[in-house]
Amino acid sequence: MAKTRLIPDETHPITVEASAGQVRVRAGETIVADTAESLTLQESTYPPVAYIPLSAVDPSLLRPSDTETYCPYKGDASYFDLVTPDGVIADAAWTYAEPYDAVSGIAGHLAFYPNKVVITVS
Repeated sequence: MAKTRLIPDETHPITVEASAGQVRVRAGETIVADTAESLTLQESTYPPVAYIPLSAVDPSLLRPSDTETYCPYKGDASYFDLVTPDGVIADAAWTYAEPYDAVSGIAGHLAFYPNKVVITVS
């Protein structure tokens, strides 16, 4: 079955811009990522989401998950568990390996669920 593909417009805007400041992601006492190179994706009325470059994330903490989702505005997302000394946090992060053109800037970036990790911007 073909997937519905939508283009952001004035009724459902999406912007991707460089984040202001240093973004740090922690899981308990473990630093997962720390970067001044993140992007902020603002989609419609949803809360903004920080997308962290994969190069700024500790790869030893990531384990691919079987979870996959689809967004008609962004494309297919795959998920990662975080494996920390304190345990595994299931599906804590996601990425769009081949995002649609309107959000192509988030390719090579991970986003994290703020209810599963602590995300700070300074």
